[in-house]
Amino acid sequence: MKHKRIWSSAVVGVALLLANVLAATAGAQNLTQGYVSDQELQNGMIIRLVPKDATKVEALKKGNIADMLGVTVASTDAPVSISDPTKHQVFVATYGKYDVLVSNENGVIKSGDFITISSVDGVGMRSDGNYQLILGKALNNFAGTNDADSHVTLTDQLGGKRDVALKRIPVDISVAHNPVYTGDSIAGVPHFLSNIANAITYKPVTALRLYACLGVMFLALVIAGGVMYSGVRTGMYSIGRNPLAKKSITRNLISVVLMSLIVVVIGLVAVYLLLRI
Repeated sequence: MKHKRIWSSAVVGVALLLANVLAATAGAQNLTQGYVSDQELQNGMIIRLVPKDATKVEALKKGNIADMLGVTVASTDAPVSISDPTKHQVFVATYGKYDVLVSNENGVIKSGDFITISSVDGVGMRSDGNYQLILGKALNNFAGTNDADSHVTLTDQLGGKRDVALKRIPVDISVAHNPVYTGDSIAGVPHFLSNIANAITYKPVTALRLYACLGVMFLALVIAGGVMYSGVRTGMYSIGRNPLAKKSITRNLISVVLMSLIVVVIGLVAVYLLLRI
């Protein structure tokens, strides 16, 4: 009974910890952060932190896709905003559903398409397998025909010109690894593990974090296996000594199995949170 109370307390404690982490993550979706900018940034533009100055932001360029931070929004778009009242600031959302300025540079955008940065600084477009990071998922369609708010002309390397349409559409923002990105791998990690991590996280994962997750999962399996082995062994001995107590012993064995499964589930949840957060 003493061992059961210890295991039960441990399971409850870990479950409460995971619940707090999930609650904190969900709460971040209702928070925007204020930054200073030397540029005139419209609401809905994709931005990054200015190198060597984490207090400033600027419009994201296509060549700096790895620095993608979030989207500029109005200060009233989120229930909570962190700002410095002594400075003129722009507000940035990194999670949640906000309007994003997009173009049809990479084709028609359909609801559910991934959005990434386009050739126009700070403007998004439909993503494909050539882009490592995505801003989030489009929640509306945009064809760029009769539904455009404005247009811009792009010039390619050969001097050719192309007209693209712009419009703000709602996007479910969550900067992450592009799940259809081709050729991505984690240095020092077998390819199949890289694929598994990318399928779970949709964002870059370091080898250290991945191996830490494997360690957590291994520990959870060892603990669950030890609990199950000890419970089954004790139950078999008890049945041998007292066959009449078979029903009671069977119930205890079922409890041990369930406890082992809970430990494994907690391990899986912990690994998922380590990869995603």
